[in-house]
Amino acid sequence: MLKKYGGAFHLPQSPGATSDDKIMRSVDGLVAADEVVFTEKMDGENSTIHNQGCQPRSLDARYHPSRDWMKAFAAGISPQLAENERIVGEHLFARHSIVYRALPSCFLGFVWIKQEEVQAWDATLFRFAELGIAPVPELHRGPFSDQVVSTVLSNLDLDRQEGFVVRDMAAFSEQDMPTRLAKYVREDHVQSDTHWMNAELIKNELA
Repeated sequence: MLKKYGGAFHLPQSPGATSDDKIMRSVDGLVAADEVVFTEKMDGENSTIHNQGCQPRSLDARYHPSRDWMKAFAAGISPQLAENERIVGEHLFARHSIVYRALPSCFLGFVWIKQEEVQAWDATLFRFAELGIAPVPELHRGPFSDQVVSTVLSNLDLDRQEGFVVRDMAAFSEQDMPTRLAKYVREDHVQSDTHWMNAELIKNELA
């Protein structure tokens, strides 16, 4: 059985965290990193590509027409992956709460996992380039601090962007994700009464 992607804990100051979300207890793991990278948190469906195909992270895996695109895209990637290799990213074919009008692709990768280790960020970008996968937008690199968090936030438009993800640029075990990778999500980030899977399918737009 394929291992489910663990996902990112919320930073302590993330306003989008709900009572059901996991919150990072301490940012010490990020502060201790030589360098971290901030990337844009995209508003889509977390999906994993593996050597047998793809799967959504959501337990709600019933049919949805947007997933036809994801399966077709994964079919071109899967044969190039080893058995112990996974690509995790955001499936953005269907509009959720944020409208995208200039995406480079309907799948943007953000994690490369090999033998249960999250690979270093620069190695991940190289692997994505080999596979023809566009990465999520990079916002900032450098040491982690509250001041840097404030600077990154000041450059976001939270009406059009959901937030950011920050991670240690070095490789680390999947087990260490709760201390080495976190997200900041805007307040009330889901801005519709109907879940996207039950709403009319509206496609996001490519550049």
